Amino acid sequence: MIKRPPPSALPGRRGSTLARHLLAAVLVSSALTGAQAATDAKASRYYEDALQRYERKDIPGAIIQLKNALQIDKRMLPVQVLLGKALLANGEAANAEIALTEALNLGVNRAEVVVPLAKAVAAQGKQKLLMEQPRFALAGLPPDVQLHLLLLRSSAASDLGDVQGAMKYIEDARAIDGRSIEAWLAEVPVRIRARQFREAHLAADKGLALGPNSPEAWYQKGSIAHVQNDLQAALSSYDKALRSDGEHVESRLARAGIYLDQGRTEEAKADIAEVRRVAPIEPRGAYLQALMAERGGDAPAARAALREVTELIDPIHIDFIRYRPQLLMLNGLAHFGLNEREKAKPYLELFQKVQNNSPVSKLLAQVYLGENNPDRAIEVLENYMKNHAGDAHGASLLAGAYMAKGRHAKATALMQEVLRSQDAPQFRTALGLSLIGGGQLGNAVVELETAFKKDPKQVQAGVALVSLYVRNGQARKAATVAQALVKQQPSNPSFHNLLGIARAQSGDAAGARTAFEQAVKLDGSLVQPQLGLARLDIGTKAYEAAAKRLAELLKADERNVDAMYDMAVLAERRGQPAEAQRWLDKAVDYSGPHETRPSFALVELHLRSGRPVPALEAAKRLLSKAPDAVPVLVVYARAQLANGDAAGARITLTNASRRADYEAAAQFGIASLQISANDVAGAAYSLEKALKSDADFLPAQALMSNVELRQGDPAKAERRARQIIQSHPKLAVGHHLLGEITLSRGQAAAALESFRRAHELEPSSASLLRLFAAMASQDAGKPTGTALQLANQWLKTHPKDLPVLKAVANTHAAAGNFVAARSAYEQLLKLAPDDADTLNNLANVLLRTKDPAALKVAEQALAKAPNNANVIDTAGWAAHLAGQNERALQLLRDARLRDPSNPDIRYHLAAALAQAGRKGEAREELNSALKTHPGFEHAAEANHLLQALR
Repeated sequence: MIKRPPPSALPGRRGSTLARHLLAAVLVSSALTGAQAATDAKASRYYEDALQRYERKDIPGAIIQLKNALQIDKRMLPVQVLLGKALLANGEAANAEIALTEALNLGVNRAEVVVPLAKAVAAQGKQKLLMEQPRFALAGLPPDVQLHLLLLRSSAASDLGDVQGAMKYIEDARAIDGRSIEAWLAEVPVRIRARQFREAHLAADKGLALGPNSPEAWYQKGSIAHVQNDLQAALSSYDKALRSDGEHVESRLARAGIYLDQGRTEEAKADIAEVRRVAPIEPRGAYLQALMAERGGDAPAARAALREVTELIDPIHIDFIRYRPQLLMLNGLAHFGLNEREKAKPYLELFQKVQNNSPVSKLLAQVYLGENNPDRAIEVLENYMKNHAGDAHGASLLAGAYMAKGRHAKATALMQEVLRSQDAPQFRTALGLSLIGGGQLGNAVVELETAFKKDPKQVQAGVALVSLYVRNGQARKAATVAQALVKQQPSNPSFHNLLGIARAQSGDAAGARTAFEQAVKLDGSLVQPQLGLARLDIGTKAYEAAAKRLAELLKADERNVDAMYDMAVLAERRGQPAEAQRWLDKAVDYSGPHETRPSFALVELHLRSGRPVPALEAAKRLLSKAPDAVPVLVVYARAQLANGDAAGARITLTNASRRADYEAAAQFGIASLQISANDVAGAAYSLEKALKSDADFLPAQALMSNVELRQGDPAKAERRARQIIQSHPKLAVGHHLLGEITLSRGQAAAALESFRRAHELEPSSASLLRLFAAMASQDAGKPTGTALQLANQWLKTHPKDLPVLKAVANTHAAAGNFVAARSAYEQLLKLAPDDADTLNNLANVLLRTKDPAALKVAEQALAKAPNNANVIDTAGWAAHLAGQNERALQLLRDARLRDPSNPDIRYHLAAALAQAGRKGEAREELNSALKTHPGFEHAAEANHLLQALR
């Protein structure tokens, strides 16, 4: 049963009405049983109660009782009709249409329901149906119904932009009754939408002449003055409307808005309270309440009211309100105010189509910029700025959009032009914010500092400065500015949160905790400071406290992606990688279409854990969210490289380089990966762009020297290396480069000296490995050469240096010292048991010593790196030698397809093919291997096998 609405009990019978119902029942069937009659009577009582509730505007209660009646008898025609009207009054247009259509199917006269049915259809955004469907035909309807239907058609035509058609319907309605006040007032919104204000005034005046005390007529008269910014005249008309009808919601809403704009807080508050009483589900009332709370500094109340707006409008399908610009704007603004920009976007876009010259354009542009879609932002803002040239915020957004497209000169000129007309702090703020959008953070800081110094009330400048200082590691400066913001607005929890972030970065954990706690005290619903407290707990290893905080956040909102992300961080800190992955998987599932942080973290976790396949899958999912974002392309390329897909990585990185513009750091990162993908020409292109942006960017200079060497121009590479040594004599990088260059020329002694000098300047694992490699090449495989002595000496003080341990093990293996190599690899596995490379190398050592454990170790390596061609080859060869040739063929064919240029893999496959009796295929593999790599390690064995197969 549907719940009976409080507070009244079911009413008693109202004799005459009930008698009519019973008489109708008798006419339908004279054989009703006593039980059936009692059931019908009960349904009738539900209907009667619903009718009373409907009349006193208890719409929800009426709906409940009507549904109770329908549970007893679905064919009760009065119930269906009243239910349709009640649902329409409750804003449930689609359900209203269903109920009224069912009433038509049950046989109700069309004239009884055609008007509310038309309203229900129009409320769903299906305006064209009013002119097309037979059920809305005028023929056969009484004149007064025709008139109202024509006026609804007029409104629909106006919604569709057909002003001429709208006026034709109004004229037809006046032909039916020229003295109908509705037929004159219907013209006003049509004329206002068409900006035909003189005609709108004439129509409103005619309506007032017909009904001098009509609240709707006075409201329409006020709305004309309002849109023309004649606020005194608008207020006068709204006052008269409300004197005629104190519950005229439209007039009270409009008047409250003017009072707010004029700073008449108490009067606005009274009007808003009355709207909330009379129309509690009116979203415009909730939005005005949010504005009132915001201006009073009550952020929690403002957020609660904005949330109420979205909860009222979100359930309505957007097509239902596509022609209601005020509702579109309200929900767009509410979602934007709640920082739910993805949800705000469709409402703002539809509103923009109707009114493309309002400040809403700036919000929509910010949404587009947040989506990395500067083209759309520019389109919206350029149109807006044509009529709002002095709007600093609009100019700053447009400048930021220009910069996002690399049009830095245009952006700078735009803001400088604004500043020439008025060097005001707000314009400095706008310029600073636009520079942030263009990535010119240093210049942005200068402008924002100037703005904030001149006017500490430039809150946007202060907030941006805090973020920039935090980003630049200038935590003390960030804390100073954040403290100033807090001092200005001590009841603003967001500023306390900013202060907490700044203090946390500066190492002031106690001060950060105090700030976060104050933010939470001011607004317990604010999530960010609670996350800040959890992160402090994680940082201080108070893991239980952090887990409790995060669990509470997730209990309040099980879709809180930030809390899930921090749960993953906590799990990894606790040494629970599987739990970390579980939380990141969940965060990715719940994240929005443009929310990428959890996806990035998941890819990184898989890569760190040596799981290239799931890393690639996670990277693909990330790529679908932001296919043009440079960081996304870079991490996708890393996943491709981890899976041995160098060709795919080269394509991805080329795309990334094109999109990274001249951002030096980004281009350097791309170039580094391009070298890993064997795309030296691509790396050179990326580095040229980096150095064009910042000629002194040392990492790019150093890598370019390496690239020039790889491109066969050692002279050019040497010049660059020596320039680096001259510019940075206390750094090792120039000496490293010079060592590589001299080594390429066969000048081993000079190279050794350069590497030694580099290691002396900056002793590290990396510098030692370069020196070790140079020494090893001169040791000629001596088991106790100088290189091994150097490495062993280093390991005495750095016993867990995995790269050096690996180099020692590989050196022993290359020298044929398999006993020492095995010992070194086993030592490595104690420190890194999941290292696929070490497992693979150990398996190869075991194969060389004919140890039967080789296959088991090779399979372990394969489990860790199932897409690595070399690992697959080792496992396949081990299976072949162990007599498992079927398994060997499966693996070796796979490896061959992944790396066809590898002669060892082709030789191994040929051996397995030969054993399987596939001699022709085996010969093809051997001929290819020997043709392309005649001197490869197993060339002698390959030739011997080839001879045997002839």
